[in-house]
Amino acid sequence: MDTVIKTIEKYNLIQNGDKIVIGVSGGPDSICLLHILNSLKEKYNLQLFVAHVNHQIRENAKIDEEYVVDFCKKINVPVYVKHVNVINISKQQKISTEEAGRNERYAFFDEVLNKTNSNKIAIAHNSNDKAETVLMNILRGSGISGLKGIEPKRDNKYIRPLIETSREEIEEYCSKNHLEPRHDESNDENIYNRNKIRNIVIPYIKKEFNNNIINTINRLSEVAIEESEYINKIIENEYNNICVKCEADLIQLDLKKFNNLDIVLKRRMILYTIYKLQHHTKGIEKTNVEDIIKLCSNNIGNKFLIPEKGLKVLVKNRNILFIKY
Repeated sequence: MDTVIKTIEKYNLIQNGDKIVIGVSGGPDSICLLHILNSLKEKYNLQLFVAHVNHQIRENAKIDEEYVVDFCKKINVPVYVKHVNVINISKQQKISTEEAGRNERYAFFDEVLNKTNSNKIAIAHNSNDKAETVLMNILRGSGISGLKGIEPKRDNKYIRPLIETSREEIEEYCSKNHLEPRHDESNDENIYNRNKIRNIVIPYIKKEFNNNIINTINRLSEVAIEESEYINKIIENEYNNICVKCEADLIQLDLKKFNNLDIVLKRRMILYTIYKLQHHTKGIEKTNVEDIIKLCSNNIGNKFLIPEKGLKVLVKNRNILFIKY
């Protein structure tokens, strides 16, 4: 509890009178989060709502749903439930079941947020999840931004009060308070990359190299977050200097001013601009960024690129045009 309160105050995650939707699966992390926030209801004058998604993948999914509903009734917190066939959705959209499940969860969280007129969504990621994410990003070949892992707060809407609490501490809290959370047996199956990191890679590193690897990685993440925030302030100032036009479907940058930037700032500027235009940089790889930089130089070749579907980058009339279509 003390660690969670310190995290809330350190990152200013909760303000007095917040209305918070909590994503609850029924597992130890989310049940711990729900129980703690419910205990802090009077301290912060909170209104809480629970959102639970039944992915219809596991045989015990219905039991998990009933557990969450019963738990919420006992503590008098309204609960919203949605049933989705994640396997069918993943096949239709040609994405992994992990990604399909995540998309459906966050869409439902937003739906409940709007329905209840709430202003925050609390997610139960913990410090182990954060370290696992950093390792996964490193294995994917991520840049410095990937070292940030999972941030405590995003878009001033998504908050993670357990992000500095370890999985061991969460399990101890659940046991001490007799919460008896559900166990997702799919977490034991090493067919997903995250499970391999969690069940194989990290235990091996702990045994052979560094028993404190979770804290070590999270310290690295803290440094990456601080340095990234500093660079972002520089990028924001530079963007305001070189931006010629900013509309809903078009951002126009001064080509000469862009080309005069340092290569590090060029890369960041491209990602910053794409995020400002699309509200995400999903699908944009390092090679896409480097291709845009080459496009903006005076090299002979194509004068436009399509880094991903729905996004066109064009050099025209001494300007760089980022077009959403």
